[in-house]
Amino acid sequence: MGRLFVVNLEGKIYSCKHCRTHLALYEDIVSKSFQCRHGKAYLFNKVVNVTIGEKAERHMMTGMHTVADIFCVGCGSIVGWKYETAHEKSQKYKEGKSVLERFKVSGPDGSHYWVSHSAHVAGSDADDV
Repeated sequence: MGRLFVVNLEGKIYSCKHCRTHLALYEDIVSKSFQCRHGKAYLFNKVVNVTIGEKAERHMMTGMHTVADIFCVGCGSIVGWKYETAHEKSQKYKEGKSVLERFKVSGPDGSHYWVSHSAHVAGSDADDV
């Protein structure tokens, strides 16, 4: 196996809550209004230090999408997903962008997002319907 190169970011950083590997910058947030199985999730223009899993078709609350799970390069934890293709015209803005689940990352101030026991009740963009 080769040497692991990790990008170190500067500024307000979101990082893996398990190993602290830098993942994204606050300024790259497109939307904070996404939901996942564990509660809040943020859509980012750019994420770093992730590997991309297999593409899969998923029916989400906003329609059919081709997505791939993304994993932290530091520890291998799943931290979110990347939108490869949006099949609905109104959802095309998501293509090429990534979602980080707040439950799985630390915020710029070192804060963690804790799962609400009712978070799953309302459904999610990440949940299969």
